[in-house]
Amino acid sequence: MSSNQSVKVLVTRDIPQIGVDLLRKEGYDVTVMGYDKPLTADELLQAAKKADALLCLGSNKIDEVFLHECKHLQVISQFAVGYDNINVPVATKLGIPVGNTPEVLSDATADIAFGLMIAVSRKFFYLHNTISKGEWGFFQPKKNLGIELKNKTLGVFGLGRIGTEMARRCKGAYHMTVIYHSRNRNVQAEKELNAKWVSFDELLQQSDVLSVHSVLSEETKGIFNKAAFGKMKPSAIFINTSRGGVHNEADLIDALTTKTIWGAGLDVTNPEPMQKDNPLLFMENAAVLPHIGSGTVEARNAMSQLAAENIIAFYKTGTMKNCLNPEVLLRK
Repeated sequence: MSSNQSVKVLVTRDIPQIGVDLLRKEGYDVTVMGYDKPLTADELLQAAKKADALLCLGSNKIDEVFLHECKHLQVISQFAVGYDNINVPVATKLGIPVGNTPEVLSDATADIAFGLMIAVSRKFFYLHNTISKGEWGFFQPKKNLGIELKNKTLGVFGLGRIGTEMARRCKGAYHMTVIYHSRNRNVQAEKELNAKWVSFDELLQQSDVLSVHSVLSEETKGIFNKAAFGKMKPSAIFINTSRGGVHNEADLIDALTTKTIWGAGLDVTNPEPMQKDNPLLFMENAAVLPHIGSGTVEARNAMSQLAAENIIAFYKTGTMKNCLNPEVLLRK
């Protein structure tokens, strides 16, 4: 591998300084693309052609075309836990290890899911807007009623790190029963939270709150569609803080409009960014945030540090703290 002084690291956005400082402290030649908006595909490609290592964001499309044009890249480290923007199989074929930043944003994202659940259950966003429109009138005993969460059933789709943190919050605060559906059993959560694995249909049918924490893949893309919403309780709340592509937005709007389900809280939309006239923004039982799951000082600093540490570890030891295709490292 090259000496530190000759390693050129491209950082595709202005990330928290801690990661950039770590890279420069190691002697790497770091270029930070400090634009206010994501690089275009061509801007990213041209800049990456001059780099040895890439520290990218989820908004960067690291697809097959890009990877073949930049097969000289020695390592890619993503400033995110999700990686659906990266064609990892192609990177693997080309021998490029790909890292990400799990764990460090689990609490921040679980807080958003938990907050959205409460906001939807009591119509926070909608009722706040009535005040700004001058519609706060007199007390009406049967109007603006929410639903309580205590002793309800939380269903988690994808009980990984973030899903487990959401379950811990719901169990601790509201004594909720936890059920889940994942590709793999989470034995630790089953012991700690008495979580029960159920089929996807059972998850839909039994959940009072259904919180999505899965990756976006061919298997999960659009899985929450009209058929899925139709199997949920009319009193159910749907929460998605994973990826917008996991739900079909037109079907979700229809499910809320027809009262097929009670409410929805989203930190991710399909597409992103959401248009300002999207019906979800004006619905009584909906709450939408602009994809801020990791948006705390602590989480973003930790993401920056871990993304940098992935690159540093690769050049120092030939390993990475978090690698999505570790088989590549064995070839190095």
